[in-house]
Amino acid sequence: MKILKHITVVSLILLGVFALSPPGQALFAQGSDFYDKWRDFQDMVKIINTNYVEDVDWDKTMIGAQNGLMEALDPHSVYIGADRMGQINESFRGNFEGIGIEFDIIDDYITVITPIVGSPSDGLLHPGDQIVKIDEASAYKITRDGVFDKLRGPKGSRVDLEIARLGETELIPVTIYRDKIPIYSVLAKFVMDDGTGYILLNRFSSTTSSEVITAISELQDQGMERLIIDLRNNSGGYMDEVIKIVDHILPGGEKILSTKGRLKNANEEMYSKHKPTFFKLPIIAMINRGSASASEILAGALQDLDRGIVVGETSFGKGLVQRQYPLRDGSAVRVTVARYYTPSGRLIQREYEQGEAQDYYAELYENDYGQDTTALEDRPIFKTKMGRSVYGGGGIAPDVSLGEPATISRDLAKVRRHDIRFFFKIASDYAAIHPELGKDWDSFYKTYTVDESLMNEVYEKILAIEDLELDEEKIREDDVTIRYYIKSELAAKLWGRNEQYQVRTQMDNQIQEARQHFKKAREIAEAADYL
Repeated sequence: MKILKHITVVSLILLGVFALSPPGQALFAQGSDFYDKWRDFQDMVKIINTNYVEDVDWDKTMIGAQNGLMEALDPHSVYIGADRMGQINESFRGNFEGIGIEFDIIDDYITVITPIVGSPSDGLLHPGDQIVKIDEASAYKITRDGVFDKLRGPKGSRVDLEIARLGETELIPVTIYRDKIPIYSVLAKFVMDDGTGYILLNRFSSTTSSEVITAISELQDQGMERLIIDLRNNSGGYMDEVIKIVDHILPGGEKILSTKGRLKNANEEMYSKHKPTFFKLPIIAMINRGSASASEILAGALQDLDRGIVVGETSFGKGLVQRQYPLRDGSAVRVTVARYYTPSGRLIQREYEQGEAQDYYAELYENDYGQDTTALEDRPIFKTKMGRSVYGGGGIAPDVSLGEPATISRDLAKVRRHDIRFFFKIASDYAAIHPELGKDWDSFYKTYTVDESLMNEVYEKILAIEDLELDEEKIREDDVTIRYYIKSELAAKLWGRNEQYQVRTQMDNQIQEARQHFKKAREIAEAADYL
């Protein structure tokens, strides 16, 4: 009887959610078809409850039904269980409360990868530190969930740690008071030797626009003459944050985006505001097939308005707008309510078959990952502000297709899969013995190369890894890449993440190629009267 009551409550909740929503009202107004399907569903529940061979776990079963209901709509409408809501909301809220470290579990201990800048750990913990005890209790073999339970907590609360640090023979006691920890969207920002500014953007959260606008201002103060915004593998986030960023780099009155849906309040047109000043340097946006949603809005606006050029490969193709609706048990449904269109009128949503979400995602990576092979011949053509041809029908097609990203041998890939922190550990040990490397960043960045004695040690450690069956000759073909891996990890250990990414750009052939196309970016922006 209790089970049947539970089923009835769940059914009423599901029915109520749809009945009270405008789409639900429309469905009920259509009459018998929806009612017939709804009665069939209730009959299925009764049959299963009465006849199934075992007692039914209705919590699990109904979650399956909820997932299936959303998957049948489109690939981006989803059911979000109550247990995932906190994590998802936190990732886009822009902050949480804790001590502020990026970490991994290495050799069964919490190992600090980097303290988050501006967090309570900044200046107290170092990359490579191992947390041996937390509030006098051993942290040996702690799980990731255990780390969150022990180290996160309310602002102002105290946690006492004991740290094993390279070069130190005794544990170091460290007391940290928890605080709000920012989750940054801008992973790196710096000016290269030729005056090219670089911003690496990994998401669009509630703080992204302020981070980007601040980064642009700081880079201008450092002498930036042109800007690369790296959106590769940026899966999106808040649309409003994109609008604020684009608004910062446009004069007033330019259409940035429009949305169209069945609901009246889903139909919008967004324009840049009238301001006396705006960012006026040439811009290049880098995308790949992992760039989606909000990333595509930014790239599409730059391209359609001739504000900058887009380089890389055709993006993912997500042109649907979702809204999140809470359910009574703390879960939620994220429902597609509109399609978005770039300033030229392009719908960049890739075609999909309803209920075929797995194929929808898989097809993007089936062939030639890292190389743009998208055929444009049959795609609809639209015109930019100055009359250039751009393409709809599935993702943002770049103005310039870049070469394939540099690859590594299968044997080196095996090493990284076996231990993603392999080079981090080597660099941490080496930095502890050679602190003099951290005295002069400019000298390190421009002239430092990994010496042969360290490289010989690296190869010995690689070839000593059991069960990988590595070919030494193949591994040594990646010598230049391995040296960059170590140098970038040394930069992270000695200075921080921003410097780590500066070293990484030296080995990123796509970034180096993108820098060669600023002449085109400048010409297009000048013709549109932005510069």
